[in-house]
Amino acid sequence: MSSLARPRHNRVIAGVCAGLAKRFGMTPWTVRILFLLSCLLPGPQFLIYLALWLILPQEP
Repeated sequence: MSSLARPRHNRVIAGVCAGLAKRFGMTPWTVRILFLLSCLLPGPQFLIYLALWLILPQEP
């Protein structure tokens, strides 16, 4: 598995879902759809996304 970082390519908004997909061996669209579906449930999903956007480094 690769390290967790936001890629410079294949990103839609901030690259958080693409970075998570690369880390866990999934396609970026699968992670994006899972994130959108999780937003239907109560919880701090959007805040976690924003925090990961700020915390995760970009790939060199």
